[in-house]
Amino acid sequence: MIGSFIAYLDSIRARDPAPRSRWEILLYPGLHAVGLHRVAHALFGVRLFFLARFVNHFSRFLTGIDIHPGAKIGRHLFIDHGYTVIGETAEIGDNVTIYQCVTLGGTNPANGVPGKRHPTLCDNVILGSGAQVLGPITVGPRARVGANAVVTEDVPEGATMVGLKARSTLVPVETWLKDFIPYGTPCKEPCEPAGGTRVDDLEAEVALLKAQVAALLTDKAQPGVAPVDAGGPTPINGGSRRRSRN
Repeated sequence: MIGSFIAYLDSIRARDPAPRSRWEILLYPGLHAVGLHRVAHALFGVRLFFLARFVNHFSRFLTGIDIHPGAKIGRHLFIDHGYTVIGETAEIGDNVTIYQCVTLGGTNPANGVPGKRHPTLCDNVILGSGAQVLGPITVGPRARVGANAVVTEDVPEGATMVGLKARSTLVPVETWLKDFIPYGTPCKEPCEPAGGTRVDDLEAEVALLKAQVAALLTDKAQPGVAPVDAGGPTPINGGSRRRSRN
């Protein structure tokens, strides 16, 4: 048991360069929250719901992290900094990293439909700061969810999700694979498709519109020629038809 706990501390240290020793990791609120959740989940499993909730609320008061006693959590979960909410039917695999202000939320509680309502995170998933993963969806193994992304659909294995609503960057896993990405968001590494992105398309369209406007202004500036239309230039000064004098 001591060996598995030391392995847990080492897994956190491998993902966080800040601590100088294992002793510092013992002060992490995420470590306390996961440990207290183990107690609450055991109580929840034997239907001691009030005691489970009591431990849950004590943990939230102590750490700022709210993990429902019913949530299922695998090995080596690292919650960095805290202020995270994990719902009742959420399932988390092994070696998952969750940064601050993340929500694993459920579907609309007003419909009263029980059952699976919260996400499932497979092994080695990383959720960036402020990510919102909502509904009974599955985030595939080694997937990354970028900071402040909102995910409401299943995430393929190894995909990197960014944006609101989150979209996959479509980077092939076999050509771009990192063991660990802090905050689940690539910084210097390219994470957009090689070409044809919406931003590039919009920039090209703006450039085309600017060229068309410039051409229209040039035609308008020429003396004696009206702006070009479908019928071609039309004389406006000194034309064949003159006004009659009264």
